[in-house]
Formats: sequence, C-alpha cells, structure tokens
Amino acid sequence: MILLGYDIGSSSVKASLVDAESGVCLDSASYPDTEAPIAAPRPGFAEQRPEDWWSYLKAATLRLFERERKAVGAIGISYQMHGLVCVDKDLNPLRPAIIWCDSRAVPYGNRAFEQLGAEWCLEHLLNSPGNFTAAKLAWVKENEPEVFAKIDRILLPGDWMAAKMTGEACTTVSGLSEGIFWDFKENAPSKKLLDAFGFSQSFLPEIVPTFAEQGRLKKDIAEELGLQPGTPVTYRAGDQPNNALSLNVFNPGEIASTAGTSGVVYGVSGTVAHDPLSRVNCFAHVNHGAAAPRLGVLLCINGTGILNAWMRRNIVPEGMSYQEMDAIAAGIPAGSDGVCILPFGNGAERVLGNREVGCSLHGIDFNRHTRAHLLRAAQEGIAFSMRYGIGIMEEMGVSVRKIHAGKANLFLSDIFRQTLADTTGAVIELYDTDGAAGAARGAGIGAGIYKNTQEAFASLERVAHVEPQRRAVLDEAYEKWISMIQ
Repeated sequence: MILLGYDIGSSSVKASLVDAESGVCLDSASYPDTEAPIAAPRPGFAEQRPEDWWSYLKAATLRLFERERKAVGAIGISYQMHGLVCVDKDLNPLRPAIIWCDSRAVPYGNRAFEQLGAEWCLEHLLNSPGNFTAAKLAWVKENEPEVFAKIDRILLPGDWMAAKMTGEACTTVSGLSEGIFWDFKENAPSKKLLDAFGFSQSFLPEIVPTFAEQGRLKKDIAEELGLQPGTPVTYRAGDQPNNALSLNVFNPGEIASTAGTSGVVYGVSGTVAHDPLSRVNCFAHVNHGAAAPRLGVLLCINGTGILNAWMRRNIVPEGMSYQEMDAIAAGIPAGSDGVCILPFGNGAERVLGNREVGCSLHGIDFNRHTRAHLLRAAQEGIAFSMRYGIGIMEEMGVSVRKIHAGKANLFLSDIFRQTLADTTGAVIELYDTDGAAGAARGAGIGAGIYKNTQEAFASLERVAHVEPQRRAVLDEAYEKWISMIQ
C-alpha cells in the first residue's frame, strides 16, 4: 500500500510517497522551485490565493509521478496554520486567504480579549483570540461586509485543500482550536466567542476526526492529479502538530523541536492548562480527546538560526560553511569563557511578553576573546533561549524528558545539540523525516492501515541520540544569560 502526503506551506507545496509496509519514503517533490509569493496590499497584510496552492499541489503531484505512476491507498494533508479561507456554497474562495503572518487582526483579537475577559479566554480557549483565524474573520466582517455577506463556510488552508479534493467542507477539533474557535471546558465550538464576534455557528464546517475518512477524491480532481477517483483523504493537521506527529511525538513529556530561521518547541501535555502570561500557545494535538487530553504547547522564538546566519554573513570570512564555523567554535570550552549572547534580534518575542529586546553581546574581554568565542556563544545563546521557553512549559506541568527533531538546520551542530541536551536534561533524538512524509503516515493511521501510532512509526529511522551531561559551567552560563533578560 502506497500513502501520499502533502505539506502545504506558505513557500511551497511538498508531496511525498511512503510505502506503508516498510515505512520508506519512496519519493518526494515540491513546487514552486523558488519561494511562493505573498501579497502585501497594505503594511502588515499577508495574503495568498488558495487557487495558487492548488496549482502548486498539482505541479508537485505531477513531478512526483513523472517517473512512475503508483496506486495510492490514502492521502494525508499538513498545512500552514491559522489562515482564513472564506468560501461560498460552491466552496469557491471569496477573497485571497489571510495567512498566518498577517497582523491586521490584532486589534480585533485584543478587543475580544478585553470583552470576554482574560481569565475566561485563557481558561476556555487556552489563548487570547490574538491574531488567529477568528480575529481575521472579524476584520473581514468589519472591513469587507460585501464579502462577509456571501460567506457560506470559513475554512483553514488544509480544510480548503481537502474540500477542493473531495467536495466536502469539514474541519477538526485541532483545527478549530488553532483558529481559537474551540472551548476546551465545554468540549464544543465556543458559542460565547462566536456571539462576541457576531458570527453564525453555521460558518463552521462539519467536525471530523483527525484520523478518519474525510472524503474521497472527486472524479474530475482525480483526473487532474493522475490519481484514482474515490481515493480517501484520511488525515489533516496544521504544520506544527503534524511536525510533531512526523517525529513520533504523541505523549506527555515528549517534545518536537525545529531550529531554522526561528525556533519552535512543541511539547505535549496531558492536562488542559494554559500559561497565565500567554507566553506560549496551546492547541489540541492530533490525538487530543476529551477523555484523554493531549495539548500541544507551542513556543516560537523568532531569534534562533537567524543569529547563526548573521554570524556567517558578518563575522567569518565569506564562503565559510556552517560546518567550518562549528569546527572553530568547538575549540572553545562550554560556557564560551564568559561570553554571553542574547539572540532576540528578530522582532518582538512572545516568550518575553512581546518585548523587543534586541540581540546583545555581554562579557567580552578584548584581550582574551576571539571570533571563536562569539561563534560558540551564539550557539549556546540560542540553546539557552529554547531552554527558557521549555521552563515555561514545565511551569504548566509539561515534564520534558525527550526532544525529537529532524536532522536539519541547527540540529546538525554537535555544539547546539549537546548544549540543548545539557541545559534541559532531556535526551535528544534526531530522525530522518519531514512534514509530507509524516502526513502520509497520518493517512495510514486514518485509513486503518496501521492499527495505532506505534505501528505507524515503528520503522521511523533514528539517526542520532544525544544524552545530557550535566555540567556546572553551563549551569552558571545559563544563570548569567537569564540575568541579562530580567
């Protein structure tokens, strides 16, 4: 049985084929080759046409099958979170999608937070309405009443892609929670939030399980994609929950992490809880249920890998690779001989209460310290920032024992991996996978090809394992680092 997974991002669409029996990723393809455009008709706006996502998905699919046509048993979808697609009764988009990085809805979310009350929002929704999907819809209601009057359903990006394939509009509890439509205390869509914004509950599509048949490919769509009509769509999830699934993260105490330009730490909690200071977000994980809660606690740090990239552009000779930078930094002992770097130079950080503190360098001795000290201190500062966020998760009752990550970006660095393990006390395990392959495995679960998540991920290849080594010098360095951001 062959499984097909799609990862619909804001820069491209990736498609992967996974052999269900062996778990091997047979092939992958993506489109476009350069980053997909994001329209910004006004400052702070970010929009994409859902029709373009569809054209990218078709192109990626045709690339995937250009060498050999294979019969697909089930389809899974991962997608960029928090977007808003407004559709009419025929599922046609009424306007471009307002995507995750669009900030126009902030005043609307803040107004609802005040109207509903911070305590109620955090206890029931686990988040402020903020800049999420519900607040984006409020912007449309006030600023584009002619569009709002035509809305039949509002969909997340992955909901729309599934609806395009199957002709059926539906969503998941995880999806509704990421849009801040889900009341965790009532275990239902939040009537109080909908009433506060003046939305009809009929806007919300039917709720289906994350893992289940969610529709079948229409004949015309199957012909466009070169697939069999009736192929079932059996899984969908936002990109961060799906990334955790891809890394076999389902249980309390497990964490999925990425560290590219920005860094994400996504921990699973077994209790419905929130951060009273709203420094992290909480959404229903892919395996969440009222009887057995599984919450994804999401921390995003803007200034992580971008600091390492800045170092490469400005501190080392042109053309030096990241591997060569790591080799230089490895000549400096842990703790960077007292040099300390705060990596927060990429805008306001939610984890710091939305303060914009900037990147800063501390402890330089002109007579002792070199470029090598800066390179190591940068890696340690990034690891410390993630440790700081994990501390917030621990305050919420998330017991961090193991960090799962793909072997990519900063997790290619021995220094970064070991520093993160040492400062958190968690084992780090690296895997060779990605979001599209994870979505394919998710489809296998939803189609009943795998009887459980353990079977679905039994063949997932672990490529590295890092044990923590508690070192007093790093504890001291972390305490110094913490003192700089108080």
